[in-house]
Amino acid sequence: MNLKNYIRSIPDYPKKGILFRDITTLIKDKNAFVETINQIVERSKKFKFEKIAAIESRGFVFASAVSYILNKPFIMLRKKNKLPADVYSIDFELEYGTASIEVHKDSFGKNENVLIIDDLIATGGTAEAAAKLVKISNAKVAGFIFVINLFDLNGSNNLIKKGYKVENLIDFPGH
Repeated sequence: MNLKNYIRSIPDYPKKGILFRDITTLIKDKNAFVETINQIVERSKKFKFEKIAAIESRGFVFASAVSYILNKPFIMLRKKNKLPADVYSIDFELEYGTASIEVHKDSFGKNENVLIIDDLIATGGTAEAAAKLVKISNAKVAGFIFVINLFDLNGSNNLIKKGYKVENLIDFPGH
């Protein structure tokens, strides 16, 4: 099954010049969604990890299913002011603005290995912020799995250059 066929491309969203890759068409198809989860589970075997973390919000869709299948704890990396207990917070740049993500301070144990899953990587700013959250929590990033890699925006390559392991299911241009 070619998962690319289940991704909808929307030009000029959320602003002019951005070509948005929409996963809703993939997750609404039961076979494509199952295949995506199966591919993530298979690729996760390349990593040694105790916990799975995902970036709000679309990353939750994939990571929660993978977490269930692998019987691993699931940690949510949330937008600012969405978590009720003490948090670590990281501010970062997006390709179309700035944002913050947070994690509960008690989410990770010292030196735990964490697999980070998200729907898409573009420039890598969000993924790097997620890695920083894991690190300031005294845990380690085992690696990343992304459903979509916008290869010409170099986010995956930038993570690899910084020493992270990265798996991508689908490659698309970002423009």
